[in-house]
Amino acid sequence: MAEDSKTYAYFLGCITPNRYPGIEASTKKILKGFEIETKEMVGASCCPAPGVFGSFDMHTWLPIAARNLAIAEEMDLDIVVSCNGCYGSLQEANHLLIEHPKLREKTNEILSKFGKEFKGTTTVSHIIVVLHDVVGLDRIKENIKKPMNDVNVAVHYGCHFLKPREVRGHGSSETPYILEDLMKVTGAKIPEYKDKLMCCGAGGGNRTADSVQSLEWMRQKLVSAIESGCDCMVHPCAFCHLQLDRGQAEMEKAFGVFFNFPILFATQFMGLALGLSQEEVGLDKQTTTIPEKILK
Repeated sequence: MAEDSKTYAYFLGCITPNRYPGIEASTKKILKGFEIETKEMVGASCCPAPGVFGSFDMHTWLPIAARNLAIAEEMDLDIVVSCNGCYGSLQEANHLLIEHPKLREKTNEILSKFGKEFKGTTTVSHIIVVLHDVVGLDRIKENIKKPMNDVNVAVHYGCHFLKPREVRGHGSSETPYILEDLMKVTGAKIPEYKDKLMCCGAGGGNRTADSVQSLEWMRQKLVSAIESGCDCMVHPCAFCHLQLDRGQAEMEKAFGVFFNFPILFATQFMGLALGLSQEEVGLDKQTTTIPEKILK
């Protein structure tokens, strides 16, 4: 399917609809503003989580991911996601099944019991890649209504967006550029900070297995951003959003300190710059408070 398709199957995942519907709202509103439609993937399940599920049992993880891909294939649409975990799971499953015919055959034997078949006709794109490569930086810049000239943004990519770089196809995982480019067209400044490429602390089941260690990693990352003069953190992952936003309330209970450092999903921040209200992008439903200099 053509990469410039103007309609995508929007794979919501678990956290966006259950915890942060503002991510979905801001994503859909921005895409619609640029004449890109999204359609619901009826019957889609959890992606499922690649770092934990896929590591323990690939031959259960893969058919579940393949079923989701097959739903999009039946819709004759490419997929767009707003979570790095979903991105990693679906894109990697797509890659494995296309590159390994025997694995595809075994997976389709399982899918056939549920009336599904993986054909390899869909692609999986992340929302920030669609904005960067399909909508385009120039078009976004032309539509900025509230420039973020006074805002210093700490960009956070998250692990699954960057690696494995051969599958993701965004260039070097050590020198990423997509988020920086998107933030710069809003007028925001992008200070470098020490732990920019560090995990949010939740990955690999760490948030569940060792919550204190998970929060300590998050604390280290936030301190690094704050000390570099950043006003907020902007990222492309629903799971990172849960960790970095809700995790600050959990950190207050664990360590007795509440940073109240603003956390925004990429389309929430861009939505504000494009003229959407705090309520339209769901920022009134978060743990952290968004300062007036960002809301304007």
